[in-house]
Amino acid sequence: MSDLPRKAVTRTVKLAALPLGLAGRATWGLGKRIGGKSAEIVARELQQRTAEQLFRTLGELKGGAMKFGQALSVFESALPEEVAGPYRAALTKLQEAAPPLPAATVHQVLTDRLGADWRDLFEEFEDTPAAAASIGQVHRAVWHDGRRVAVKVQYPGAGEALLSDLKQLGRFAGLLGPLIPGMEIKPLIRELRERVAEELDYELEAEAQRTHADAFADDPDVVVPDVVHQGDQVLVTEWMEGTPLSEVIADGTQEDRDRAGQLLAGFLFSGPARTGLLHADPHPGNFRLVNSADGRTRLGVLDFGTVDRLPGGWPRPIGRSLRMTLDGDAEGVYGHLRAEGFVRDSVALDPDAVLDYLKPIIEPAEAEQFTFTRPWLRGQAARIADPRSPAHQLGRQINLPPSYLLIHRVTLSTIGVLCQLGATVRLRDELDTWLPGFANAT
Repeated sequence: MSDLPRKAVTRTVKLAALPLGLAGRATWGLGKRIGGKSAEIVARELQQRTAEQLFRTLGELKGGAMKFGQALSVFESALPEEVAGPYRAALTKLQEAAPPLPAATVHQVLTDRLGADWRDLFEEFEDTPAAAASIGQVHRAVWHDGRRVAVKVQYPGAGEALLSDLKQLGRFAGLLGPLIPGMEIKPLIRELRERVAEELDYELEAEAQRTHADAFADDPDVVVPDVVHQGDQVLVTEWMEGTPLSEVIADGTQEDRDRAGQLLAGFLFSGPARTGLLHADPHPGNFRLVNSADGRTRLGVLDFGTVDRLPGGWPRPIGRSLRMTLDGDAEGVYGHLRAEGFVRDSVALDPDAVLDYLKPIIEPAEAEQFTFTRPWLRGQAARIADPRSPAHQLGRQINLPPSYLLIHRVTLSTIGVLCQLGATVRLRDELDTWLPGFANAT
């Protein structure tokens, strides 16, 4: 591939091929069954082909298409195994890699953004990217002072591509449903679109990363590489070695899985209190397990392009609602949810039914420690997604205020990653320490 496809018509055709390809494969599958092949084998082949096309199309387009794929990848734990299995490997690839831009294009961006003498800033610069993401790719380099650095280069036309992709994906949302059954596609795409400007602004990203690097400096559990240099569409940060969380998910020891899960939960809940920011892109490609010189394993955190600004830390209503639910206070939690806008004035619900709806979801906060598993998450998803379920009917009447949209997605995404890890986590310890209103609901 020679460059990031930018023309709207080209990208639209590629994106349209996803649902059209699914329809074509369904016809192919019918022919196979008529020809005598078992439905189970045909279904497995269909899912595998769909997964391959999904990665190839979203990975090649990068932009909003790949961002959409990365967002989906953390939710695969909630899908039935017969559906999730074929997608898992393909979606995981989106978390760490995508087809790279050619070196000539990268050099031109660096010339345009850092000046014709940009090579003087580096002792070494590797043309082959070490990683590729939705709007940029990362190159290893050595800064002029000898520090090993990561150079993040934004794809030419990334902003245009990002908006175009998400607009087109929104149009196809209904058709894309079969690609990831059970997912609410439209709200996910809408929320991604709302974050486009911040995602493209490397100055904002550099500011958020510096804030985290300062707050977690010398932290025993979390390491954040510092910013070395920031320019328009180019961001240079300290290089960080470590084992990507995707590798821990694939074949890590149980000890590594539990350690990664505990560190991830700790970072999620402590971050807003310590920085006033919530890291809002918690897919496994953005985290590493880093072995420190003292033998301690820490969580390395990357990519601060998307953050939620929470200057007072986690909103106290979340902790209060969670505590009242754990205490079985149906009237209290219902009144609190109404006051905060989760239940509209025009809607009347049974407080006991609301409590029954919430209790299974907050099970991880009830025990001293909880093992997050794919079957547990699938059970939760099935309970809420089944139109025949009382939980589904009640869930449709609960409102999510706009100020909680990103918090909600980050929390669900983190739970998805914990279930991919199969980690046993002392979540309640983190809630007691960092979630206002949880230890004391008043």
